[in-house]
Amino acid sequence: MPGLMRQLSTLGGCIRPIRLAGHRTEHRLDTTTGEIGPALHRLDSNDLPAGDLLVRCGNRRITRCPTCAETYRRDTYQLITAGLRGGKGTPEQVTSHPRVFATFTAPSFGPVHNRPTAPGGRTRPCRCGRHHDQDDATLGTPLAPSRYDYDAAVLWNAHAGMLWRRFTIYLRREIARRAGLTQREFADYARVSFAKVAEYQKRGAVHFHAVIRLDGPAGGQTAPPHWAGPELLTEAINTATAKASVAGPVLGGRVHSFAFGRQLDIRTIKGNDLDGGTTLTDRAVAAYIAKYATKGAETATGTLDRPLKFVAELAGFDITPHAERLIRTAWALGARKDLEHLRLRAWAHMLGFRGHFSTKSRRYSTTLGALRQARAEWRRLQAAIARGDAPPQPHDQEHEHEETALVLAHWTYAGTGLSPTEQWLSASLAAPESAHVPEGRATSD
Repeated sequence: MPGLMRQLSTLGGCIRPIRLAGHRTEHRLDTTTGEIGPALHRLDSNDLPAGDLLVRCGNRRITRCPTCAETYRRDTYQLITAGLRGGKGTPEQVTSHPRVFATFTAPSFGPVHNRPTAPGGRTRPCRCGRHHDQDDATLGTPLAPSRYDYDAAVLWNAHAGMLWRRFTIYLRREIARRAGLTQREFADYARVSFAKVAEYQKRGAVHFHAVIRLDGPAGGQTAPPHWAGPELLTEAINTATAKASVAGPVLGGRVHSFAFGRQLDIRTIKGNDLDGGTTLTDRAVAAYIAKYATKGAETATGTLDRPLKFVAELAGFDITPHAERLIRTAWALGARKDLEHLRLRAWAHMLGFRGHFSTKSRRYSTTLGALRQARAEWRRLQAAIARGDAPPQPHDQEHEHEETALVLAHWTYAGTGLSPTEQWLSASLAAPESAHVPEGRATSD
């Protein structure tokens, strides 16, 4: 029992760990002679209390594994913050670069129940004549489902990632044009860096929240040119958003084309600390974006958080009629030969959207992979200290031979999840929630 509890404690609260069977052996290797020394450490799944090696699932969905989703959210927060304030390989001078926070919405596919606001923040009645509460289940559902364009709604989600790529191309063109440069010359003067997340609106349409930064030619490592400023960046984003479009399929004689909606919100990021609730700060932006990194369509729209094998499975799920109609539309469109490339049936549970929820440009900041690697190396060091192994020493050039570790491992998938006893023990080990990365609105109010 004590050994099982120690093994479960390494999961950090993951409720759906991956079970692996196999072994891992570390040998000392002389890189000069190629001589392999005796085994330094051997791990065999048969010797573990759980009978398998348990590895965190790493699922980003809060509905699947809250603990791993929280780790993903914190990593996203660190990634966004590094691009706004510096750190983790990004210089602090990025705080002086032009930076904006932009929200790109989907177009209308038909009127839906909503909570319109009047000047001053006062809510007005919906078109149906009612004042909806914030938690009203009818919010986002069509006023007239028979006239709602479900085909276009699903196809919009399927083309949203392509539309974002088209927008980034137009954005570079617009910045270069305003600076009096050609597109080829633009790369010698400046670079556009960004990080974005996708969020589902209650109606089931994807929209994007993005941090967009204007750097010098080497990204955050170099200062932007003198002509670069937040006003120029904002103007270029407005124009590029209006110009960007993606051609869609022809359905029933109707030619579909997809562009962003008319609601475009662009705000300058002005500070790296909270400022009395009067300015948009990098801390607030990072918390706002990270909040949506763990939420999918199931959180906002009430759809599913896993793929379907057969559309008949919908009969066994408790989902909203609007979400079911979107899923069935995606499934039906996925049967068309001319839409095979969109893989709509594989992503029907995501209402057609198949892109990554969190993406960034190469030079924006660090990567999620680098953050995970740093965490894994720290855990290996802690495990080595717990075993009594000496931490690696700096290399001494006077030594005749160089030594490193040779790792021989073989693992096979043995299942997912915990036994009832393991679940009970894991729940008893769950630590109380400690200080956490702040969640909140993009403003500091």
